[in-house]
Amino acid sequence: MSTGRLDGPAARDRFSCTVTTVHDGDGPIWCAEGPKIRLTAIAARELDETCSPGHPCPSATGAAAQAALEDLALGHVLQCQKTGTSYGRVTAWCWREDGLELNCAMVEGGWALRWDKFDPDDRMCG
Repeated sequence: MSTGRLDGPAARDRFSCTVTTVHDGDGPIWCAEGPKIRLTAIAARELDETCSPGHPCPSATGAAAQAALEDLALGHVLQCQKTGTSYGRVTAWCWREDGLELNCAMVEGGWALRWDKFDPDDRMCG
């Protein structure tokens, strides 16, 4: 699993997130500091087990993906790098205190698929 660094965009695009709630396998992740995060460049099934048209559709269930992301993130303080916004959420690459990249961990664990459209530089897990 990747232990990425926060490099690239300006420091204003970096932020901390104390995770309080995880909605599903790709977000939103609720932060005590306020923002809701959608993990960049991954797609997990919805909790009703559907996949949106045009989105990658992993075989893992929505419930399994949510449980995996909760195990990886809940209670941790993440360091995140904003990539944009989507439906009122911040899209971001996020790392735990130990350097584990959540986006990559979800893909490598089989709970989500890499969404090439949002990772054109093949940055994930690198």
